[in-house]
Amino acid sequence: MHIGLLLFPRLTQLDLTGPFEVFARMPGARTYLLWKDTQPITCDRGMNILPSMALSEAPQLDVICVPGGPGQIDLMEDDEVLDFLRKQAAGAKWVTSVCTGSLVLAAAGLLDGYKAACHWASRDQLALFGAEPVDARYVIDRNRATGGGVTAGIDFALALAAQIHGETMAKAIQLSIEYDPAPPFAAGSPKGAGEDVVSTLKVVMAPMLEKRLAASHRAAARLSGGQRPA
Repeated sequence: MHIGLLLFPRLTQLDLTGPFEVFARMPGARTYLLWKDTQPITCDRGMNILPSMALSEAPQLDVICVPGGPGQIDLMEDDEVLDFLRKQAAGAKWVTSVCTGSLVLAAAGLLDGYKAACHWASRDQLALFGAEPVDARYVIDRNRATGGGVTAGIDFALALAAQIHGETMAKAIQLSIEYDPAPPFAAGSPKGAGEDVVSTLKVVMAPMLEKRLAASHRAAARLSGGQRPA
C-alpha cells in the first residue's frame, strides 16, 4: 500500500508525524513524504523534515494525507499542489487530512458534499466549499477521512488503520506506540478549556486566522468560478 503525506513549509509537524507513525506500522505500507522538491522543509515551530520524494515522482497513492498548519494558507492557492491532489484523489482508495489540511482538500474541490473535521478554530470555513463541518476527533465519510486538530491525527490514523486492516491490527498498532492519553488538563477542546483560555488563544491566533479566512474565501470563489474538479 502506497501512502503519501504532503510535506510543506510551515506545516505543524505533529499533524504529519502522528499519522506517519501509525501508517508506517501498517502491514505492507510504503510511506512517502511528498513535496515539490527534496530539500529540507522547516515546520512552523522550527523542526526540519526531509521530503522523501518530489510530487512529480510520486506513484499512484492508495492513501493521500494532507496535514495542516499556517503554511496551509498558501497551499489553498497553489495550483501545482491542488492539481496534484485532484489527480491523486481520482485513483486513491482514501483521500484524507489532519487539522486544517481539510481546507486544502476543500480548496481542491475534494470535500464538496462530504462531512469533514478540521481544527476547531477554522472548522466553520469548510462550509464555504460545500463540505459539512463536524465537531469530532475524526470523520469518515465514504472514502474521505479527516482528522481534527493536531493530536487528533493519531486518532484519525488508527481509525483508518481499522478500516484498512481491521480493528485487531489497529489496536495492536495503538499498543505498540503506547497511545493511552491521560492529559494533565481537560483543556483540549474549547468546551473543556473554558472561555478565558479560549479567549486568550484566539487573541494569539487572530492574525493567522484572518489570513486563513481570507484565503478560504478566495479559494471558494475560484471553485465557484468553474475550477471544481470533474
